[in-house]
Amino acid sequence: MFPYLVRRLLIAIPVLLGITVINFFLINLAPGNPVDMFIDPNMPAELLEARKERLGLNDPVIVQYVKWLGALLQGELGYSFSSYAPVAGLIGERIGPTLLLASASLLLGMLIAVPAGILSAVKQNTRFDYLMTGLSFIGTSIPQFFLGLSLIYIFAVQLRLLPTGGMRTLGGSGGTGDLIAHLILPVFVLGFVIAGKKVRYVRAAMLDVLKQDYLRTARAKGLHPFLVTNKHALRNALIPMITVFGSEIPLLLGGSILIEQIFQWPGIGQLTIQSVLSRDYPTLMGLNLTAACIVLTTNLLTDLLYSAADPRIRYQ
Repeated sequence: MFPYLVRRLLIAIPVLLGITVINFFLINLAPGNPVDMFIDPNMPAELLEARKERLGLNDPVIVQYVKWLGALLQGELGYSFSSYAPVAGLIGERIGPTLLLASASLLLGMLIAVPAGILSAVKQNTRFDYLMTGLSFIGTSIPQFFLGLSLIYIFAVQLRLLPTGGMRTLGGSGGTGDLIAHLILPVFVLGFVIAGKKVRYVRAAMLDVLKQDYLRTARAKGLHPFLVTNKHALRNALIPMITVFGSEIPLLLGGSILIEQIFQWPGIGQLTIQSVLSRDYPTLMGLNLTAACIVLTTNLLTDLLYSAADPRIRYQ
């Protein structure tokens, strides 16, 4: 196992390097530059040119990338062009709320999708199966912004049961209860969408396993249906489930950008939007690098879960 982990970490280095190259050139070759955001009709052209020079924007793109990479190797992500704050500090403040939102949403999606998918497979072609299939189609097809705004209107504006957005109540004492109240709506939106997409995968994986001969034999020997389904069938259906839920994490990070905007959640989604609008290149590069590290780490953990779910899988 240890040599496998070392080999995967060594492979991740050139992958990360390639991602930074592509991201850096795409960001810097886009039309416009950060100084355009500071254009004032009364500002002399010499001052704009001096600001470009100070930010290093007059250097060739390859020189800018080498400077950025050199700083990264020294543990520096640079400073924001818009707020002049350290990029590492900005991301450090925002990554926690985003990971909290993403992990809670993924957990809720799994808690809904796995039992619903298993029951849908066991009760194939029944009313329950059709109901789950219909709900999964709704979860897959409904736009996240529409669901989010609808829930805000119903539960926050009309019923006044939950806050409209944010992570803490302004002027409130805070606490766990206040945090949970702010989490409910955004987590439900993301979790419902995840569950809608994954119920069908879980159902298909379970149907494939339930038709195997060894399960027929187990039933014929009189083994309790609960044990047949949840001990023998579920264990063998875990591999495709781990794959689909592992692949959901990168999509979840992307989806949280929209949800964070709707619910004013102070995560990296809001920071990404602000950085794109202000053309804050260092912050965008830091965010892309962080997202790439999370995705690569998730892929590695998914591979390790394969081994835990199926003892036949051994990594050398």
